[in-house]
Amino acid sequence: MDDGKDLVGYLHSVETGAAVDGPGMRFVYFMSGCPFRCQYCHNPDTWKAGSGRKVTLREALDEILPYCKFLKTAGGVTISGGEPLVQATFVGELFRRLKRTFRLHTALDTQGFLHESVPDEWFEPVDLVLLDIKHSDPDKHLALTGKPLQPTLDFAKRLARLKKKMWIRYVLVPGLTDDDGDISRLADFVAGLGDSVERVEVLPFHQLGAFKWKELGLGYTLENTPAPTIEQAERARTLFRDKGLTVF
Repeated sequence: MDDGKDLVGYLHSVETGAAVDGPGMRFVYFMSGCPFRCQYCHNPDTWKAGSGRKVTLREALDEILPYCKFLKTAGGVTISGGEPLVQATFVGELFRRLKRTFRLHTALDTQGFLHESVPDEWFEPVDLVLLDIKHSDPDKHLALTGKPLQPTLDFAKRLARLKKKMWIRYVLVPGLTDDDGDISRLADFVAGLGDSVERVEVLPFHQLGAFKWKELGLGYTLENTPAPTIEQAERARTLFRDKGLTVF
């Protein structure tokens, strides 16, 4: 392995025992930088590009080295953010090294907005894409995230064309993303992607990252928004299941 001095990236943090970022136990790289400004974001401290810890490829690989033997049988590695495609060159090479050197299962956690910046070959060392689709209505998506919806939908279709395995993730926020019609529309779209979609994950909104908004001096509009009830979450899952999808 060379020392990776040719490329550097900006790493917000790592997690060594994540259980919700792909199959099994995961080592997760959280990259800095994100073009979205989601109202419910629980990691607004990852938004700023070029923030965090500057690392070479060799330094990034050294961080996972002590866990590789365990991860090879227990799970794998996920690159998340922020938005990993903000640092597409560094992240793409990191995926290639992780696959070539350690033979780990690899996952990319993304909303896909920047996918046109990379060729199809970029995804070859990626085993699974955790695709966050924030909303199915273009106007509501723009209001929720500050960015248009269509690039994410185009990315999902691209992954299906590449026969790349996907887990679709949908954050359920009362009053924002819980409308039955909006969820059913998204379920129709996801069902149309075919066998590439392994599962849909309905993720209930929570307030665990609210303190970060305050620390960063950002206005947080969801301070009084409750978490969805068990019944609301199950209702959303049922709407996806009704389209023949496997849902968690």
